Amino acid sequence: MRTVEQLSEDLGGLSGRTVLVRSDLNVPLDGSTITDDGRVRASVPTIDGLREQGARVVVCAHLGRPKGSPDPAYSLAPVAARLGELLEQDGRGGTVSFVEETVGERAAAAVAALDDGDVLVLENLRFHPGETAKADEDRADFARQLADLADAFVSDGFGVVHRAQASVYDVARLLPHAAGGLVRSEVEVMRALREDPQRPYAVVLGGAKVSDKLGVIESLISVADRLLVGGGMVFTFLKAQGHEVGTSLLEEDQVDTVKGYLDTAAERGVEIVLPTDIVVADAFSADAAHEVVAADAMPADRMGLDIGPDSQELFAQRLADARTVFWNGPMGAFEMAPFADGTRAVAAALVERTREGAMTVVGGGDSAAAVREFGYAEDDFGHISTGGGASLEYLEGKDLPGLSVLEDA
Repeated sequence: MRTVEQLSEDLGGLSGRTVLVRSDLNVPLDGSTITDDGRVRASVPTIDGLREQGARVVVCAHLGRPKGSPDPAYSLAPVAARLGELLEQDGRGGTVSFVEETVGERAAAAVAALDDGDVLVLENLRFHPGETAKADEDRADFARQLADLADAFVSDGFGVVHRAQASVYDVARLLPHAAGGLVRSEVEVMRALREDPQRPYAVVLGGAKVSDKLGVIESLISVADRLLVGGGMVFTFLKAQGHEVGTSLLEEDQVDTVKGYLDTAAERGVEIVLPTDIVVADAFSADAAHEVVAADAMPADRMGLDIGPDSQELFAQRLADARTVFWNGPMGAFEMAPFADGTRAVAAALVERTREGAMTVVGGGDSAAAVREFGYAEDDFGHISTGGGASLEYLEGKDLPGLSVLEDA
């Protein structure tokens, strides 16, 4: 993949050039308040580097899942404001502006008004139906309108490179392009996990559904030394072992698949670590009555919402000698204080491994949100990914359209 430096060399410099940057600014919002600005912060270095070279930077991104038309609840306006605050802290000068249009006359006028070093954020890409259109011609038409705004394209949204969408895939086919620093660093880390991890290599998987991680489980069983499972997905594993799981989240149609994974892991000598105790409650609520029970003795009328204290110690112990750790998915409903301890324990175990020189990777999504909510800093971990789904698909060995399109030059 061509770097930004190579792109600049090919174009005889970026000063005065308009560069379209596909960032990942899909952050959680509470009304207009950003509750986790990690992805915004991660986007800053590439944008700032382009400003430093005198480029006129046009940032495009999506937020949430609007239905192909404007929806104020998903406007990028508050995200653009936060990006502006972060960029203005460097004292480099230039303005950061926002236009309430993705393509069209107002967007074109806003781009034309940019000076060298200025930044413009376009409105939510998914307000236009062409961004996620299934028909190639519809995506291509929208991509052409985006491409008409710029002289070059930089792909820096790792969280979307697994999507063949107009701003991720089609635009790169129309403009001189490069991979931004964030995408390159993410790929470097994920390649190390997939191809050359230091051992022992431990993987911690959580989150709601085992079906979301079928491919990566199958792939990791042939790479990892140890697989620790928590979160809602663990109840399908416990059911596969013949245990009662009460009213917990369960994917009954995946039980046989999980049995196959357990058998395969045993044949290959891969250790599967499951919780020995579970925090159960009578409702999915922070105020629900809850207690700790053995994992093989869950009441039929209770739901599991976290791994228990013995499991927290077990998981920490099974991570204690790992030289590589990849973690994707919380151990429970960490958003509610009574059910956050399992996720907090895993985060603490990774921080300890980082201090001991191990490679630790937090695989994006809810895991990344959790460690920030717990007050950890970025450098408490080896790497915090911005792309949950993209990182999983990369580790599965899938072809990611947003990466493959960058490899043609």
